[in-house]
Order: sequence, then C-alpha cells, then structure tokens
Amino acid sequence: MKALCWYGKKHVEVEDVPDPKILNPRDAIVKVTSTAICGSDLHIYNGFIPTMMKGDILGHEFMGEVVETGRSVSNLKVGDRVVVPFPIACGNCLSCQSGLHSVCENSNPNAAMAEKLWGHSPAGIFGYSHLTGGYAGGQAEYARVPYADAGPIKITNGMDDDKVLFLSDILPTGYMAAEACDIKPGQTIAVWGCGPVGLFAIQSAFLLGAERVVGIDRFPERLRLARETCGAETINYEDCSVPDLLAEMTGGRGPDACIDATGLEAHTPGLLGAYDRAKQAMMLETDRPAALREAIMCCKNGGIVSVPGVYGGFIDKFPMGSVMNRSLTIKTGQTHVQRYLKPLLERIENGEIDPSFVISHHLPLEKAAEGYSIFSNKQDGCTKIVLKPHQNGHSHQQHVH
Repeated sequence: MKALCWYGKKHVEVEDVPDPKILNPRDAIVKVTSTAICGSDLHIYNGFIPTMMKGDILGHEFMGEVVETGRSVSNLKVGDRVVVPFPIACGNCLSCQSGLHSVCENSNPNAAMAEKLWGHSPAGIFGYSHLTGGYAGGQAEYARVPYADAGPIKITNGMDDDKVLFLSDILPTGYMAAEACDIKPGQTIAVWGCGPVGLFAIQSAFLLGAERVVGIDRFPERLRLARETCGAETINYEDCSVPDLLAEMTGGRGPDACIDATGLEAHTPGLLGAYDRAKQAMMLETDRPAALREAIMCCKNGGIVSVPGVYGGFIDKFPMGSVMNRSLTIKTGQTHVQRYLKPLLERIENGEIDPSFVISHHLPLEKAAEGYSIFSNKQDGCTKIVLKPHQNGHSHQQHVH
C-alpha cells in the first residue's frame, strides 16, 4: 500500500510499504477513506517531536471502512464505516473506565521511554513518534486499529466523510478545551490560535453558554472564519497589545477563561519571540510557550486557563507566580476522544455544528508532501487539508467562503 513516511525535518514522502496485518484478536484493519493533516503533525514535520524514526507512517486523524477484524472484535463487521479516535485506548484499565482514554495504562508499548520524560506514560497515539508507541499512522491506504472493540465509532447516517472525520481528533479537542473552562452564562472566553482546534473551541464555547468569545491570531483567513462562521470577536496580535485590548474589552478584569489552542510552536513578534527561538535552537527549551504565557497573564483572577495546544517537553519563563498568586486553574490533556464521540456525533446530526467548514483543501494522498508544505507555510489560504488515499489524479481544492 501507499503511505506517507517521515524521513527528517520538513522531509516526508509517499512510499510503498507493507500492508498492515491483524496482530492481536482485538485489532481491525481499516481502508482509509479520508485522513487529515493536523496542526500537531506539523510539530513532527518541523522537527520538534523526538523519537521519530525514518520511515515512520504519519497521521492520527482518519476514518474509513472496516475490511478485516480480529476474532475478539464483535461490535464491528466488514463494510462498517468508522471514525477512529487518535488516542489508542484499551477500554478496560482504570484510566479508560474513568473516561481518561488518552492516558490509557495499556496501549503504549514504550511506556518506559515516556516515563523518563514525563514521569508517567500517556496512551499510545497513531503516527506520533515512538514516545507514544511507534504506531503506524493513518495517512495511508490502510491502517491497523488496535482495541477496535473499544475505540472506533460506527457512522450509520450516510453523512459525508467531511462532516464526521474530525470526530477523530480536532472537534473533541476543541470541545474538551471549552468544557474545561466550566463556562457560565454571560462569560467571556478568549482563544489563542484560530486554527481548526481554536475554531472548534470557539464554537464549543458558544454551545456551552459563553456570551462572548474572542479569537486571537494573525492570519486573515483564520480570523475571518472565527468572525463569520463562529461568531467571535477577533484580535490580530500583530496589530495591537493583546493584554491591553482584552482588559479594555472586559472592563479591566480579563476574560473569565483563556484557551491556548496554539501549543509549542507559538509565534510571537519582538524580543520575547527571538528569545524563545534562540533558547530552542540551543536546546535550552523544547517548546515555545508565548501563547500560554500571555493566556495566563491575561486571565481574570480566579479564572481557568485551558490548554489543548500540544507541548512536548520543557518551557522557560513560565509565570507560576501569576498562577499561584491570582488563584488560576490550569486544565489540560491530550483529548479523551472516546468520551466525546457519541455526544458530538449527535450534535452534528442535529445540525448544531458542521465541522466541515474548516476544510480548505482536498488532496490525493500522493500530494501529501505538498500538502504538508502548504499547511506549514500557511499558503493558499490553507486552514485544513483532507487527504484522500484512494483518490488518484489531480488535486481537488475546495475553498470555503
């Protein structure tokens, strides 16, 4: 089969690789019909995620058709359409039973490696380095899905892939980020980063009762989607002082909760941005936390800072004094996708949310390397790319207006 393989910083190629096989009675093999490039895939592409090995198959947002099942998988049959959650979770351990699927105790075979860096191990993740299991990802024609009896959700309503694909990651991620804010009616929420996760966090904050949501970014197409599709007020952080403007918008108090939907590759102009880039280049910090610092400093006293943005290691100049002295709460975590699949599918079916609005490009899998470059460089108005592994020929671009 064909799959997108990693070969180094900014170097990915579509290659012929062996087809996946059933290795465990709880496995299924899925023929991938749609798979997306995620912002956190760009962290790998840009060289910020350790323990990648040449030839690793990327991708953790995918869906498709079941073509084979292990003997213990009784809930799925050949021909079922399924969306596959990005965290691999057994469904049986204490974490899974508590709804904390992204910290499953059984699915990361390289737990010892993760424990050295993080203290304890999270779940395995598709296509996301050997630190989280070294599992082959879904940017491929076929994928092996472990614990297929506990993870994927069946799609029986005939909806297009584009409407349900993002149940695999970014829709639950944005929703969990907003849910963590413990939103009360009348509150104001600020969201740093208006990429797909930030846009879904904005929509979710409104669904959960926020009165105002402020989206912060610098790319016009993202700010436009935040305003026109999601109903947010927007700030271009290159044009103003974000802390000053947020204070002005909230009567000096600051937002009730702040969401960092940016993560470890946060961009910031000026001296602080140069400082973070230099520290990162010298391996004195692994992550650039500009958005997180600003979210903490801007949040109102007693407020919540929610962090769906991915961080991998260590950051510098973390304002712990602000967190402690102002009674802030930080809530974060890889998304417990399995917990949100059914309720969010119901919201899509009820017309409360249509996640397909974030898609700007459809490309065949053969053009995946080009897609990574376009998405990484924010070219061509790109907000989200969906790859079609079984579609050959010319790319089809769909621009959302």
